[in-house]
Amino acid sequence: MAKNISNRKNNVANNRPFSLKATKKTQKVNLQTVKIDGKKVRLSTKEIKSAKKVA
Repeated sequence: MAKNISNRKNNVANNRPFSLKATKKTQKVNLQTVKIDGKKVRLSTKEIKSAKKVA
């Protein structure tokens, strides 16, 4: 089981149809399973990209 070490939260946005009636929706974080130091962890794709730049 991969451990979730990401501290990012879901984003709340509005659905806007043609009638412009706003209803709430949630946009989930894109979590991916990667191996870091031999351990499986779940990171967002943005965090994976920044980790590759540092390494």
